[in-house]
Amino acid sequence: MAAEKQSSKTIAVNRQARHEYFVMETLETGIALAGTEVKSLRQGTVNMKDSWVDVEDGELIVRGLHISPYEKGNIFNRDPLRARKLLAHKNEIRKLGQQIKLQGYTLIPLSLYFKRGRVKLELGVCKGKKLYDKRETDARRAAQRDIDRALKSHNNR
Repeated sequence: MAAEKQSSKTIAVNRQARHEYFVMETLETGIALAGTEVKSLRQGTVNMKDSWVDVEDGELIVRGLHISPYEKGNIFNRDPLRARKLLAHKNEIRKLGQQIKLQGYTLIPLSLYFKRGRVKLELGVCKGKKLYDKRETDARRAAQRDIDRALKSHNNR
């Protein structure tokens, strides 16, 4: 497991996803990209803020994922907001499709990272939070921060 951690490099994390949604389950998928898109990702020019995943014709399609054009890519650059196919097993895709239809979940990209030279996307099966859920989460996080700060100042004395 330690070797796995060393071989993965985080490109981007969708921080807003954990604020807006309860993450019920996660799944690691591959993503089909063009060469210039991979080079652009190595520079870290990606925005996952408003992205989501659809299940269409037995395939996972990520939409709203903005990968900026590669500076030196000229004619090989693709549309930054194009729909990209996610690579997963057929039974996983079928299971996710059922969860979306029956339980009303949403598929949200949580993070993008390199693993053994390949680009991987962590996909979350999410349920939307209400406003009071968001406030409760923020209050809990603030309380934990205050506790940690108090413990740290107490231990430094």
